[in-house]
Amino acid sequence: MAGQAAAEIRIGLAAPLSGPSALLGEQMRAGAETAAEALKDPAVTLEIADDSCTGAGGARAARQFVAARVQAVVGFLCGEAIEAALPILKEAGIATIAVGVRLDSLTDRKVRTGWSVYRLGPRADSEREAAGRLLSRLWQKDLFAIVDDGTIYGREISESVRLAAEQAGLKPVFVDTFRPQADNQIGMIGRLKRAGATHVFVGGDAGDVAVMGRDAAELEADLVIAAGETLRALPGDVPLAAGTLMVAPPEWRETADPVASAAFAERNVLVLGYVLPAYAAVEVARQAIMESGAPDAALSEDLSNREFSTALGAVKFDAKGDLAENPYRLFRFDGTGFKPTVYP
Repeated sequence: MAGQAAAEIRIGLAAPLSGPSALLGEQMRAGAETAAEALKDPAVTLEIADDSCTGAGGARAARQFVAARVQAVVGFLCGEAIEAALPILKEAGIATIAVGVRLDSLTDRKVRTGWSVYRLGPRADSEREAAGRLLSRLWQKDLFAIVDDGTIYGREISESVRLAAEQAGLKPVFVDTFRPQADNQIGMIGRLKRAGATHVFVGGDAGDVAVMGRDAAELEADLVIAAGETLRALPGDVPLAAGTLMVAPPEWRETADPVASAAFAERNVLVLGYVLPAYAAVEVARQAIMESGAPDAALSEDLSNREFSTALGAVKFDAKGDLAENPYRLFRFDGTGFKPTVYP
């Protein structure tokens, strides 16, 4: 343990620090640097590289990390950058903890590629899985409908809800597609009302959900509306109806532990976007290196099915390298913001 405490832990941070995603990259830098400054015995030295959210940038960052002899890499926001970096990091035996890449294929191909990659954020299909699972439990005794806006996103998430309901032995009373970004949805609300629906899942954006809530009130339709995390982008012109349900991950800033919160406050760092996930990624990498038995070597061992204590709470990866627990939860809009709600 004395040798581990004296060892220098070197972690690479790959973030888009230039280009259109630079604001998000700076959030990642702020979180990782706060962790590196706050965590001691052993301390963390960061090697920061700009991956530019491009394949060329990702490969360049990976070569920089190999030359700097980092023991683990965290970060990455874009699929193109991490997919270019991972073959280079694999050859060097360096594990990577991705913060913002949601591509399902990143971890689905792990066995074939041999990439040592773990994902701290959700998969792209996590929202669809959670929406189907949570609402099919919640609406077992309700007359519910499913509508979508015809987009790929809207169709996919709505179909996931329908299939989950079917597997639970439930059938919607009404299924349809609506025209998005319309001034009103009175026609759709009227059809829902005639079908007897008391609950509806909407595969669409926050603006359409808000219009449906307004029109349901005008038509005196007692209707509970649910949608996905698109509701995080609260509409401006028409407010969401109180009681609207959202399937989404928690806001990161609401989950930070006291130690991390104090570290951010001391350094005047606002906990926005990717700040807290980047902090947690450094924590995971640091713990894994300390527990590896070879704290001076690159981290190449399997991190699956091990629990790590982080500012986000306990983190555990499955055999693919994805989060073992889907982070999506059910929230209810109370008129001012979304609050966690209890479900079966």
